[in-house]
Amino acid sequence: MLIDGKWTADWHPVQATDEKGGFVRQTSSFRHWVTPDGAPGITGDGGFIAEPDRYHLYVALICPWASRTLIARKLKGLEEVVSVSVVEPWLLDEGWHFGDYPGADRDSLNNAQWLHQLYTRADATFTGRATVPVLWDKKTGTIVNNESADIVRIFNSGFGHLARHNVDLYPALLREEIDRLNSEIYPKLNNGVYRAGFATTQVSYQEAVQDVFSMLDRLEQHLSTAQFLCGGQLTEADIRLFVTLVRFDAAYHGLFKCNLRKLSEYPNLDRYLREMLAIPGIRETVNIDHIKQGYYSIKALNPNGIVPQGPDLSAYGL
Repeated sequence: MLIDGKWTADWHPVQATDEKGGFVRQTSSFRHWVTPDGAPGITGDGGFIAEPDRYHLYVALICPWASRTLIARKLKGLEEVVSVSVVEPWLLDEGWHFGDYPGADRDSLNNAQWLHQLYTRADATFTGRATVPVLWDKKTGTIVNNESADIVRIFNSGFGHLARHNVDLYPALLREEIDRLNSEIYPKLNNGVYRAGFATTQVSYQEAVQDVFSMLDRLEQHLSTAQFLCGGQLTEADIRLFVTLVRFDAAYHGLFKCNLRKLSEYPNLDRYLREMLAIPGIRETVNIDHIKQGYYSIKALNPNGIVPQGPDLSAYGL
């Protein structure tokens, strides 16, 4: 991680632990918002006005949080407005690296070799982990935001007329329900799989696995009578759920020890995943090779770096 702008330790998945040895995730540090008129958002400073080709998104295709933002960018029609760079899939000693692995990019914008160099460019004394996604401002040469939940909402409403208006991922009439779903699904499932995979005690692992599968069971029942989480309309809650589900059998079931059941054993979640993949723009944000290469590069969980051949995801077209 970075301490006062200097790289001081090899990358490690466990950022912090609670009193039971459970995994605790780092809080995002940059929380400014792009808005149609440049006014401040709900956090951070103003001045980040929506303009074409001003902003750049740095992502890792293995990362569900980064993939949320890629999907929102696609669905809102911002491909020609916000450019993108993809890091290589492996989590190396200095974290995310730019390079020539298929599906990845070199950083032609800032000529960085490592993602953490962008953090110190934005803040020379930054202390913390260099995470994806990163929304970068080309004009001022700084990080606008590195919180995926914020960036999804920035893409949904922050770009005004530059974005597609027939898609609203956070409609006013559904916001209370979306917020409730997010607050329930995130700790038990989205982050629950990480709590299981990175647990440092048996009790913290068992609590996490219980949360993961209790939530999957609830969602299986919920989706027995609904096309999407909020009924018939696709929302950001679906994007947040999808990015975890599409990684479940490929990574979380095996490497993260979430192996009570596979996702393919849930008929309604299986149907839901197929329908999400069929939505134009979503499938192309999924790269199973990057997902497997990336997760299985985590030395703490897989010291020999062996990447499994399976599972067979051809039924999903992946």
